[in-house]
Amino acid sequence: MSRKIVTYLLWTFLGLTSVLCLLVAVVLWVLTAPFDRQRRINHMWSCAWASMYAVFYPGWKVRTIHRDRIKPGQAYVMAANHTSIADIVLLFTLFRQFKWVSKRENFNLPILGWNMWLSQYIPLVRGDANSTRTMMDRCRTLLQNGMSIMMFPEGTRSRDGRVQPFKHGAFTLAYEAGVPVVPIAIHGGHALIPKHGTTFAATAELTVEVLEPVPSAQFEDVTDFARAVRGRIVEALALHDSTFALGFDGAIPTEKEASDGPG
Repeated sequence: MSRKIVTYLLWTFLGLTSVLCLLVAVVLWVLTAPFDRQRRINHMWSCAWASMYAVFYPGWKVRTIHRDRIKPGQAYVMAANHTSIADIVLLFTLFRQFKWVSKRENFNLPILGWNMWLSQYIPLVRGDANSTRTMMDRCRTLLQNGMSIMMFPEGTRSRDGRVQPFKHGAFTLAYEAGVPVVPIAIHGGHALIPKHGTTFAATAELTVEVLEPVPSAQFEDVTDFARAVRGRIVEALALHDSTFALGFDGAIPTEKEASDGPG
């Protein structure tokens, strides 16, 4: 089946189901308002909604492994690599409590963006200092109240599937709150649909791999903290796919180094 047909079928299925799923989300939001201030139930519905697309689409094999490393009742900052719009759907298959930090534009999307508001996810205007401060303050409060935060430390999708340098915000939050960072390696997202891609692959093997949490107390410097977490994700990706020609020292290889592979 061609990529164009797969893409048409996927968007048709998404369009037909999203309105109904949003109506369920609204009903849950109303019914649980008196006792679910953190909108945990809405978030779990979002996990089920997204997993419907991730798990049941023919030709896509999706695995979520080691989710037991995320312990109920423990707050974390979760940090994942980001190569595809599909990463967001894949991370919902964790079925663990967290609040997304996402660019403000996503909250304006019909249906999906409205659901983000219902679930009390956290908007961020890129490059806006006031928005960054507001986001950090909200994240600190949530972490103090036992709610985990999910972030893409690269800040945007990688163009070529390679892990880009990590920004420090996620690690500053974890260090200040005294909570671990959970590295998450997403395998296969770039092959499914790369950044600026317009069609989805007809077949794909996709894996969300939860790595061992990294205690913030091990580090005195957030730069070292970020480098260590990035290194673990890079290593996990390399072990999963030997064609990932990436150095483990935190450096992004040159085009020649990437094409030559490891020496």
